[in-house]
Parts: sequence; structure tokens; C-alpha cells
Amino acid sequence: MLTYIIPFLILILVVVFIHEYGHYYFARKYGVGVTDFSIGFGKELFGWNDKSGTRWKICAIPLGGYVKFFGDRNVYSQSDHKEILEKYNEEEREKLFILKPLYQRVLIVFGGPLANFLLALVIFFSIYTFVGKDFTPAVINEVQKDSPAMMGGLKNQDIILEIDENEVKSIMEVSKFITMSTGDFIDFKVKRSYDELILKIKPNIVEGEDGLGNKINKRMVGIKLGAYNNEVNHVKLGPAQALYHAANEVYYVSTASLKYIGGMILGKVDTSQLGGPIRIAKISGQVATFGVLAFISMMAYISISLGLINLFPIPMLDGGHLMFYAFEKVLGRPLSQKTQEGFFRIGMILLLSLMFFTTFNDLKDLGLFS
Repeated sequence: MLTYIIPFLILILVVVFIHEYGHYYFARKYGVGVTDFSIGFGKELFGWNDKSGTRWKICAIPLGGYVKFFGDRNVYSQSDHKEILEKYNEEEREKLFILKPLYQRVLIVFGGPLANFLLALVIFFSIYTFVGKDFTPAVINEVQKDSPAMMGGLKNQDIILEIDENEVKSIMEVSKFITMSTGDFIDFKVKRSYDELILKIKPNIVEGEDGLGNKINKRMVGIKLGAYNNEVNHVKLGPAQALYHAANEVYYVSTASLKYIGGMILGKVDTSQLGGPIRIAKISGQVATFGVLAFISMMAYISISLGLINLFPIPMLDGGHLMFYAFEKVLGRPLSQKTQEGFFRIGMILLLSLMFFTTFNDLKDLGLFS
């Protein structure tokens, strides 16, 4: 269990700290008082106070975190303005989150997801700069008999240029693009001799295992790949190129994740692969055995997921509060306390349902349910 727990704790501590620090940074920038910066929930295990009076602490349940503002329950509380004005003097009001201008509140709330995207960007940038990125063109060495690839017209020696309009810059990207596809058909753009062709391939969905031995439903087209002219092209990138490709990776993962979630809502994709903390702990432990590079790469993908999920317009998440601020901008006033409380109840039900579903998938993955 320690091989799972320790990498999981490291991953969660870093990703959650970065997220909460995004809130903290903009809060301090705009003069909001911060009384607590917590990683985890529940009983405090240890902590310390800084010169500004903020209590930095690690708590017993490491499944999230929060920043608590002066005079406020936390970044999400919706206190009554009149009550606040009566309770605090003029100097103290300057430190209250809820009395800050709308644009400042938006930046404070958006700062968490923004920090997660920036963490992923920095990780990918560092990998491409100091380790390098693969640019080996993908050539089809074998098309399996009676496979979807053969039925769709793919042939040996085809060079794969695009998959679902995503440019294939490396042989390593082919599997990723196939796995992340959500449609009934996958569009392959290939170069054959001097011609470029677009072929529609309907993948088979088969039970299999990922590279870590976890059972998954795989989208298979029936091809084996090789390097173009048997030459591997792995290069370290300069700062500008590294930044471009890092930003492109963050963008791709974000859009592909949104497509998957959209397909899940419409019932068009397999929801059994959706997991929660147990599966993340399991996979983080497995990935850690492949070394630091694989582990920090996974950290980048988890950070993107955390940032993206927090932007969903669901009350109790950052995106839910940004939605409230959008209403405030349009209406010229905040939504009533009663209306916000109603939205929060809906958000709570949605989040609890999601937690139940992902936990069920996690337990099923562990073999506790058939």
C-alpha cells in the first residue's frame, strides 16, 4: 500500500498546493486578508504562522484544500453585506473578500485553476527543454488481417499525418489520439506515395490492459507502427519551441477531456474508465515505478484535470462562483442569498453523485464488485 500512498500524497500535495496558492496569490495581491492556507481537511496535523498572520497547515484528509479569508468562511462564502458593514470597522473592511470589486473577486477565484494550467505548462516546458520531445514520423508497418484498419483502407507504409484533425508529430502520439477519440469513426489522414488521403476507421472496443496492467476498454484499429526510415528523431527544444509545444499539449488535453465529458453526458463514451482518488492513488504508484519523468508527466495531466473540473459551472466549484459573478455582472447585483443557497444544494447533489459513481468504479477496478 505504501507504494501507492506515498506517490499519491506527493502528487496531491503538489497539485492542491499550487491550486490553492493561485487563490492565495491574487488574494494577497488585492489586499484580502488570509487567515488559513490548508492542504487537506479535518484535524490539523502540523502547521505554522507567517508574519502576516496566515496559518499554513497540513490536515488529516489529503483530498483537497482551501484558503480562508479574514472575516469569511472561505473564498466561496456569500455573506450578507449589511451584516458585514455593521460587524467590521473601515480598516478591517479593506481586507474582506466579499467587498472587493467584481473583477478582483473573479481573478481570486480563477487564480486556482489558472495555477494548475501554469503548473502543467511549466512541467511540459521543462521536459521538452531538458529531456526533449519525440518527432519521429509514424509509419504503418503492418495492417492486421480483417481489422478495422484494413476494412477502412489503411495500408502498409502509409505515413500517418493526422488523427481526427490532430497533427501527428510523433509516433508516440498515435496511441494517444486513438485512445482520446470519442466518435464512432476515427479520421486518419495519411500520406501514401505522393497522395494525401482521409480514411474513416471504425475502431473495435475490446477488453485489454494499459501499460500498467490495469483493465481498460481499448479502442483498437489493428495497425503496427514503426519509425520512418527506421530513424528515431528525439530532440531538445529551444525555449520558444518548448513553450509552443507545452501550450499545445495543455490545450489538447483540455479539449480532449471536454469532448470525453460531453460524450459521457450524451451516453456515447465508456464511463467505466472514470475514476476517483483510489484509482489515482493506484495509477500514481504504478507510474512512479517508471521514474521521476513519468511521474511528473502524470502530475501535469492531473493538474490540468483539476483546473478544468474546477471551472465547471457547478456551485461549490470555482466555476460555479464565476457563474454567480457573471449573473452579478449582467444583473448589476448579486443573486439573492436564497437563490445562491438553492444552487449550492444542487451543486452538492451533483458532486456527491459524481463521488459515488467514481468510487464505485474504483472499487470495481479493485475487484470488489463484478
